[in-house]
Amino acid sequence: MNFPIKPVCNSRFIRKDGTCLIYIQYCFSHESRTLLNTAIAIPPEYWNQKKECVSDKLPEVFGAAEEINFELKRMMRAVEDIIDYGIKKKVPEIGKFVKKTFTPDFKISITQKVDLDKQGAANINIYDQIDEYSKSKEKKVCKDMPRIYRNMKEHLRAFEEFRNKPITFDSLDLNFYEDFVDFLMFEYVQRRRKGNLVGLKVNTIGKTIKQFRTFLRNRMRKKIIAPIDMDGWTILEEEVDAVYLSMDEVHSVYNVDLSNSPHLISYRNDFVLGCLTGLRFSDFSELMKDDVRKDMLYKKQNKSEHWVVIPLRDEALQILKNRFDNKVSVLTNGDFNKHIKTIARMAGIVELIKFSHKKHGKDVVETKPKYEWITSHTCRRSFCTNEFLAGTPVELIMKISGHKSVKDFYKYIRITPEEAGQKMKELWKGRGGMKAFSKENETLS
Repeated sequence: MNFPIKPVCNSRFIRKDGTCLIYIQYCFSHESRTLLNTAIAIPPEYWNQKKECVSDKLPEVFGAAEEINFELKRMMRAVEDIIDYGIKKKVPEIGKFVKKTFTPDFKISITQKVDLDKQGAANINIYDQIDEYSKSKEKKVCKDMPRIYRNMKEHLRAFEEFRNKPITFDSLDLNFYEDFVDFLMFEYVQRRRKGNLVGLKVNTIGKTIKQFRTFLRNRMRKKIIAPIDMDGWTILEEEVDAVYLSMDEVHSVYNVDLSNSPHLISYRNDFVLGCLTGLRFSDFSELMKDDVRKDMLYKKQNKSEHWVVIPLRDEALQILKNRFDNKVSVLTNGDFNKHIKTIARMAGIVELIKFSHKKHGKDVVETKPKYEWITSHTCRRSFCTNEFLAGTPVELIMKISGHKSVKDFYKYIRITPEEAGQKMKELWKGRGGMKAFSKENETLS
């Protein structure tokens, strides 16, 4: 082999439990190398530097030395196969390729099991694999994910038909990615009742690419397909213009007279409940009596499987009491999004709002009454924004909303420049007033 690889255990990087991780070091040039984590850790004094293996004096609590050394040799062979495959396929930046592909459980030789040249992996049907992947995820993901997988599959089939060339795992490279994105942005036809639309929004394209990459990595980890170099497969994203409702507007919705439209009461109540709890529609629409304990709501979120504990305001408690007492049926998201627009219009939320998004590479500007922009997700966005404006610490809001990263959380904050300015003014007054300088520091005459 022309690529020097060896196991290393560096005693300089001792962890809190007194062990060091064993890595496989691959030097892919005279100046560059990469370290591949084997997920095996031992006290560094039991690493035989000369023989590059674990000492047979290793205490049993850390595992059997013989078995660990066997595993290290197996991983070394796997790394060799990955490198050999990358060289044959002329993969650029071979070090990155190996780092991305290798996993400690990589047990089957790529060149023996899934080499596209020998096994003809082009014959593995990509759509059958998507179906199998989707089925394997049914019990592990939120209810919306199967629909997202179906959309991804539909986009691929449409692209295949457009270019009149089969999509196989062997055809997936940077050129495929760029052509696929261009197709979705400029050529893909969305069939609608009121006429067809050409081209998808940037974030819709980004979601398709994100899920397709996740699917491919799953197939690679399972050794069903050979490693695919996805460097350059960027997930497109743009900031979404979206409305939130202030607490005054939520109050207007709560108080809207629905005596002549009693069928809308459940939709109004659920909307207000979502604005007061920050839950997604899939969560607040299916709450059970057991989820409420005194004045607190305990809920495992469907999407993230993250537990949240939410204090309930009096109005939220009353809405839930009415739901449980009257055994209100679970609402559908489609009907919810349709009816809440009607309710918001009846509540007087009719201010004209202008938003823009990119389509066909250009800015598309739309102006509609505010109620037309409202969806089930407005609830969650309203909760986060209103709490943020009220001065609730971001860390606390995230504990309630279930956001795992500050970056994702701030995507929910929707305030106007006027609101930002007013908030700054309030903070200045709270610090002692609007005067920037004390009298003794004034120099202007």
